[in-house]
Amino acid sequence: MKAVEAMLMGSRRDCARLITQVENEHACAKEILSEIYPHTGSAHVVGITGPPGGGKSTLTTRLAEAFRAQDKRVGIIAVDPTSPFTGGAILGDRIRMKSLYEDQGVFIRSMGTRGHLGGLSKTTAGVIQILDAFGCDVIFVETVGVGQSEVEIVQNADTVLMVLVPGLGDDIQAIKAGVMEIGDLFIINKYDLDGAVRAKTEIEMMLATDQRRKVIPLVYPVTASMAGSNRAEGIESVVEGIIKHRRDQIENGQWETRRKEQARNEILYFMRGELEVMLKKELDQWKLNRVYQRNQSPRERGEEILRSWIKEGKHGK
Repeated sequence: MKAVEAMLMGSRRDCARLITQVENEHACAKEILSEIYPHTGSAHVVGITGPPGGGKSTLTTRLAEAFRAQDKRVGIIAVDPTSPFTGGAILGDRIRMKSLYEDQGVFIRSMGTRGHLGGLSKTTAGVIQILDAFGCDVIFVETVGVGQSEVEIVQNADTVLMVLVPGLGDDIQAIKAGVMEIGDLFIINKYDLDGAVRAKTEIEMMLATDQRRKVIPLVYPVTASMAGSNRAEGIESVVEGIIKHRRDQIENGQWETRRKEQARNEILYFMRGELEVMLKKELDQWKLNRVYQRNQSPRERGEEILRSWIKEGKHGK
C-alpha cells in the first residue's frame, strides 16, 4: 500500500491515516497490519496505569520530554473512556500534553475505548504496531484507569508503570486485590502531598508480603520510585528505571519470553473474536426450547452444540 510505504518513509500524515483506518476497523485494516508487521519489534512499549486522578497524563508528558532530551523518537497513545473527538477527559487532562504537539519527534494519538473493557481500546495493539513501524523508540500507552478488569496493558507493554498517589487509603487494598501484580515499576506520584512517605511505606510493605511474587518468576524486581511529576522532580530516576528494566529483561531472556507471550495473546484474542462470530451464527440454527423451559442447562446444551459443530467440520468452512 502506498500509505504504508509513505509512513515507513516518515510521513506523519500517512501514519495518522493508517491509525484511523485500523482504529475504525476499516476493510483494509488487516492488510495494513500484515504489511507493517515485519517492520515492528524495535520500540520499547511502556504502559502507564493506575487509579483515575493519579496524574498519569502529566507523568506521561514529563517522561516523553525526558526521552526527547535523549533524542529518542516518542509515541504516545492516550486511551479515554469516551471518543476523543467528542470532548470529555481528552480536552481536560490531555491538554497538559500541548507542549509536545509541535515536536516532530513526538506522535500523540488519543483513542476511545468504545465500550471495550480492559483499560485499553480494542484496536490499541494495532496502533502500537503502527507507531513501532513508524520508528518510535519508546511508545507510552496511558490507560483509562485501573481496576479488576483493567489489566490488559500487561499483554501489550514491555514495561508497566503503576502510578499511585498519597491519600489512597482503602483504595490501595482494593488495588491489591486485582492488579498490583501487573506493575514492573511503581510510581508514587504527587509526592509533595501529605501522606506521601506513609503511602510509599505501605506500598513497599504490600509488595514485600505479596506471596505471588515469591513463587512466580519476576520479570523485574518491583521498586517504589518517588516521582513528583507535578514539579517534574524524580523523573530522571523513573527514566533510568524504565531503561534498566528493558536492559535486565534482555539480559535474562525475559524480553523475548514476554514478546512471545504477547504474540500468543494477540493470536488468541483474534481467534476468540472470530470463533464468537461463527458460534453466534451457529447458535441461531439450533433449537434452544429445552433450555428456555429449564429442562436442560445452558452449559449442557452448549457442549452438545460445540461437539456437533466440531464433528461436522463447520469451523473449517
